[in-house]
Amino acid sequence: MKLLKNIRDLIQYLINWMYPPFQKYLPIETFRYAVCGGSNTALDIGLYFTCYNFILHKQMIHIASIYITPHIGAFMMVFPFTFLTGFMLMKYITFSASDLRGRVQLLRYGITVLVCIFLNYILLKFFVEYCHIFPTVSKILTTGFVVIYSYFSQKHYSFKTPKNNVSVEEA
Repeated sequence: MKLLKNIRDLIQYLINWMYPPFQKYLPIETFRYAVCGGSNTALDIGLYFTCYNFILHKQMIHIASIYITPHIGAFMMVFPFTFLTGFMLMKYITFSASDLRGRVQLLRYGITVLVCIFLNYILLKFFVEYCHIFPTVSKILTTGFVVIYSYFSQKHYSFKTPKNNVSVEEA
């Protein structure tokens, strides 16, 4: 547990160190969301690219009588990793002022992520299969839409803070 606390402290220190040029434009919580969310998104896209191109080799996945397209299969492979890293970053770095119990946060985060999965699925199918955009580019476009939804749902639902506690500690 001490190792996890040290990692959290290091991440917060680095984010706080980068914050001063942005403090006129963004509250610290929003900046932390951008850094944590951006890092998790970069991880997501990198893992997606790797899974799609080097693990699945752009081939259909056949399980029993079910066929899964490689772009959806890559998404399914990446999801468990980015779900976990995303929750941990949001809970312990970005929205640490939330007074909701951890299991409530996890449940709400899970619900929000289910909506994100639905959005990812629909948008990936749309961009790849109907717009004929390359899968990795489609994933980047999809991510842009999903990030906007995710920010507002995490801030106002999953990690809701009490009215009298507007922000986390200042940098």
